[in-house]
Amino acid sequence: MNQAEIDFFRRLLERRMQDLLSEAGKTVEGMDQEENFPDPTDRASLEADRNSVLRIRDRERKLMVKIQEALRRLDRGGYGICEVCGDEIGIDRLKARPVTTLCIACKSSQEVEERKSRRLL
Repeated sequence: MNQAEIDFFRRLLERRMQDLLSEAGKTVEGMDQEENFPDPTDRASLEADRNSVLRIRDRERKLMVKIQEALRRLDRGGYGICEVCGDEIGIDRLKARPVTTLCIACKSSQEVEERKSRRLL
């Protein structure tokens, strides 16, 4: 991977991290409002919406950890290298999923194994 590609992915990852942090801040602001609903159905609807938002934010929090790990790999020179086979991960795959740690062949193999193990359960 050349320096221009490294710089591109660093900017991409940092921009994604900022977007996620911004969304998390909006969520906290929105939940600070004290709302009083006399109708239990309205209250239940609000709670269901909040739970949904919190699940999304939890997934985003996990993505933020993966972004931080990807940035560390960029710093150490291991970004874009498959952690299973050691081959380079294709640029198109990295553009589609910049936090990936597996090349397409290893990821496909992993998914096949996961499907097999689900069928055995």
